[in-house]
Amino acid sequence: MSEVLSKEEKLRILKTLEEDVEFRYAMAGALGVLEILKRLDTIESRLEENSKRLELIEKRLEEHSRILQEHSKRLEEHSRILQEHSKRLEEVTKTLNILVTKIGEHSEKINGLRREVSSLSLVVGALTESFYAKSVYEDIEREVLKRGEKVLERIRNARIDDVDIDLLVETDRVVYIIEVKVRPEYEDVGRLIAKIDIAKKHYPEKNIVGILAGAMIGKEIEAYARGKEIKVYTY
Repeated sequence: MSEVLSKEEKLRILKTLEEDVEFRYAMAGALGVLEILKRLDTIESRLEENSKRLELIEKRLEEHSRILQEHSKRLEEHSRILQEHSKRLEEVTKTLNILVTKIGEHSEKINGLRREVSSLSLVVGALTESFYAKSVYEDIEREVLKRGEKVLERIRNARIDDVDIDLLVETDRVVYIIEVKVRPEYEDVGRLIAKIDIAKKHYPEKNIVGILAGAMIGKEIEAYARGKEIKVYTY
């Protein structure tokens, strides 16, 4: 610990400062160095804080990159499955066209085949909608779990007040009303809005979220849906 200067010592220093120019410059230089050192300490502290912030940002960027890669893989898988479905549908269509040409005048057989085609289209449509409904539910479930919510109920082909809903997912906070269409149109968005209004009356205590899901959703349809505060999931 430094000793306190006596009054005589202080007076002697003051007098020396007045009379000795070199001593006065030396003291001023020492004080300036101390001030510079203090400022350098402050700058170093700020640099350490900025370095920590940069490290945190880098970690967040790495996490975002990982999530984007996972989404990219999932999209590639969905694209592959859809391409397989498309090829199978093309093969089925070609086969049916050949059969219709060969049948010719056999009206009863033609009518029978038409009924089979109609039934097959319904089955394919149902399978496709089921696939999209499953994909949407998986996405919703992941989002719900991240927010700490709990899925209470998932109903495929639900009905509220005699109105059909492709998929209804209820959590402890939110009710999701999902419309599944391979190629949705404006009227599909309108029907979804009407279903959301019905759900709001049926679940007055919960937030209602509308979702439009499909494969071939045009930009205008997507913009229109988002403008109505409807989420759009494209697969």
